[in-house]
Amino acid sequence: MQTADNNPVAIDVLLEPDQMMIAKSRAINARLLENFPAGYELDASHAPHITLLQRFVRTNDFDAVTAALTKVLVTEHPTELGLKTKGYDYVIWEGHAVTVIIIERTPELMRLHQKVTDAVAPFSVSSGTAAAFVGTEINTETIGWVKTFVPKSSGENYVPHVTVGVANEDFVKRMKAEPYEPFTFKADGVAIYQLGNFGTAAKMLWQNQNSKY
Repeated sequence: MQTADNNPVAIDVLLEPDQMMIAKSRAINARLLENFPAGYELDASHAPHITLLQRFVRTNDFDAVTAALTKVLVTEHPTELGLKTKGYDYVIWEGHAVTVIIIERTPELMRLHQKVTDAVAPFSVSSGTAAAFVGTEINTETIGWVKTFVPKSSGENYVPHVTVGVANEDFVKRMKAEPYEPFTFKADGVAIYQLGNFGTAAKMLWQNQNSKY
């Protein structure tokens, strides 16, 4: 990551989903946008993904972070994981429902999550500001989510998911109540993105050389 300063950056260490999950995510995203046009479209600056870890790290430590993750990926093989969806869920951020597809927690996925968390821990800092993110309008929920990801969303509290957009809560409640048909998919690789508002994967900073892309 090319930067001369040592300010914190908000990163998302993530799994890049295969084309099946991307297509499913975009289809759901289109439904959400019909309900809430002020939301966001899944695109290059809002990449569908499965978060493994979100943290603030100093920019000067970024190369050390990627080196630590590369060591993890020598023994862990994310592209071989069998991933399966469970259904929809949502959380309320700034009065709107951030909507996700929940992924089943498997021992292999949980082990990968924990190893990634441990690898990045020495380089993590406790907090950052809106300047750590991509974009100028970063809501407080987004900053707080990254600040408290460990421990509130990690370890036993880790819920793997793909975020598919934002809509009004009543609409998402109805969508969640619909019959749901689970499907399986794979990860195409591991990457680090700089986060944007609502925890979106906004800017790719690094991609593991073994990724399929």
